[in-house]
Amino acid sequence: MTQTQRTILVTGAQGFIGKNLVTRLRELPNVVVSEFDRDDAPATLPERLADVDAVVHLAGENRPQDVSAFAEVNTGLTVALCNAIRATGRSIPLLLASSTQAVQDNPYGHSKLAAEQAVRLLAAETGNPVVVFRLPGVFGKWCRPNYNSVVATFCHNLARGLPIQINNPATTLQLAYVDDVVSALIAALDKPLPGVAQGVVQPEYSTTLGELAAQIEAFAACRSSLLSERVGTGFTRALYATYVSYLPNERFTYPLTKHEDPRGVFVEMLKTPDCGQFSYFTAHPGITRGGHYHHTKTEKFLVIKGQALFRFRHLLTDELFELRTSGEAPQVVDTIPGWSHDITNVGDDEMVVMLWANENFDRERPDTISSKV
Repeated sequence: MTQTQRTILVTGAQGFIGKNLVTRLRELPNVVVSEFDRDDAPATLPERLADVDAVVHLAGENRPQDVSAFAEVNTGLTVALCNAIRATGRSIPLLLASSTQAVQDNPYGHSKLAAEQAVRLLAAETGNPVVVFRLPGVFGKWCRPNYNSVVATFCHNLARGLPIQINNPATTLQLAYVDDVVSALIAALDKPLPGVAQGVVQPEYSTTLGELAAQIEAFAACRSSLLSERVGTGFTRALYATYVSYLPNERFTYPLTKHEDPRGVFVEMLKTPDCGQFSYFTAHPGITRGGHYHHTKTEKFLVIKGQALFRFRHLLTDELFELRTSGEAPQVVDTIPGWSHDITNVGDDEMVVMLWANENFDRERPDTISSKV
């Protein structure tokens, strides 16, 4: 069955969340995105809604020079949008990006609460589907630093070696990652129901200013220590992706130390807190590397260029075992505790080998004992 094409109007399309949402929507089949931005006049909304199937209302004012802009944009534009939907006589699902500050007694909070009341009134009068998202602080790529996100400011500055300012390290932050916000918005677009629903973004993270700064500083330090933070899941994963997105072009790369001797080179690439380290080495034709055994340490070798001969000798029985691998037919070779092992370049060209060890090298306890095969 052919999926029906949908046109989604996104207000604030050139804002932080808007850019991320528009990018994701354009990845979807049969979705056309219509953008409404700061330079577009509210009077054009009735015309813009003529062929729209849903609206995501992200446009808002965060830090205006004149506080009256809060009411003008956050409330006024929302009211204009609701009136334009009424005028169509159609049911057009409307998603509103509000703020957890809507319950705060300040001009920004008042304007956001009034915007919520406007969309709720639309739903009450017409049955138009409405979903209200009260968002905490949102972080992620493309957020403007030194504006309304401390995460963006910290990431931008620390990625450039610039200082950051923390007035109270214990200040608590509630945060949501922009990819999770976008996923929640898209999911709400797929299941519009009459009336008002409260949108939920999961997960929501809680941290302090001090913890946030320390974690981002640790990301910056990884390039010199080579010891990676645990960036595979959760808040640390999202924050690391955000930090990296603020690296200036000239810092897309960083140097590694190359240990070189007559045999070839050895380069460490990455260390982990508890999952070992990654490196590579080379060997000239006829060169043998290794000649040692481990009690507990294990390794994985992958020849990516050249011809290799691996040799193993059992420490107790002197049993010998040999195998050949090459870059032409990738194979992973495990080293086995209790077996002495070495690797020889048996080809005519330089051999290049990737190496993973299950633990970081500890000079005090190397678990690497010389022993010829």
